[in-house]
This record gives sequence, structure tokens and C-alpha cells, in this order.
Amino acid sequence: MNANEKLIEHFYTCFSNKDYKGMQACYADHATFSDAVFKNLNAAQVRAMWEMLITKGKDMRIAFGNITATEHSGSAHWDAYYTFSTTGRKVVNRIDTHFEFENGKIIKQVDDFNFYTWSKQALGLSGLLLGWTSFLQRKINATAMSNLEKFMTK
Repeated sequence: MNANEKLIEHFYTCFSNKDYKGMQACYADHATFSDAVFKNLNAAQVRAMWEMLITKGKDMRIAFGNITATEHSGSAHWDAYYTFSTTGRKVVNRIDTHFEFENGKIIKQVDDFNFYTWSKQALGLSGLLLGWTSFLQRKINATAMSNLEKFMTK
């Protein structure tokens, strides 16, 4: 296992152990993060996002694997199991992650998952009916970003 594969494994082991500080330490100061819900986060935002998700996600657990990495890039697969707090619905989110590295730190992370599949689980009927629309994606993104901003200011 090379150094960047070890970094990815450490990152997800910290996540499994709800150690957001350990996760935060894996990022460079100029890191970025993006997925279908949290788009184009800077390093401060991504660090706060993981802290928020771990401290508020009381029943969250993850499983991870398929870790591969080279000197500059890498990938992994992880599954998140949790209750979506807004609706109380159980979610299993299957995520493929792509990383870029510099000097032993993550400088870019892009998580890819099926938003429609997620929305059907998290939102029920409204997700089933509207989960494929950009309208719902924008609404979920705006709510998530608002929650993150509030979390960062407290």
C-alpha cells in the first residue's frame, strides 16, 4: 500500500470512528470538495462539513473499500448508512470518491452518487416525483449550504 492509499484508508478509518479532526487533518489548506449536495467547498468549508455531518449524524456508519492511488490521484468507494434528520427516513448512499493529492494531503475530493436514488430514500414521495429535477437538487444544495454556514458561525 503506497502513501496515498494509506492516507485514504486513514481518512475513512477516522470517518468510521467519528474522528472529524483526523479527517480534517488529511486536507491541504487549499483543498476543495464537491458532490451533488455540497458543491465547490473550500478547505474551511469541507472541514466544517465533516464535523457537522459527524456531530449531527448520530446513527451514521460507513463501510469503505476499493482504495487505489498513485502519486497524484486516487479513488475509493464508500457506503453511508444513516437517518436523514429532516424526514427521519433511513438512507443507504453508495458513493464513489475521486481524490487529488499534493505533499501527502488531499487537495481535491469529488464524491459521486446517484442523487435521484438518494432523494427517493431521504425524501420519500417528493424525492420519487422530483428527485430527478434540477429544481430539487438546487433546493437541497441551498438548504445544505445554509446549514453549513450556520454551523460555521456558531
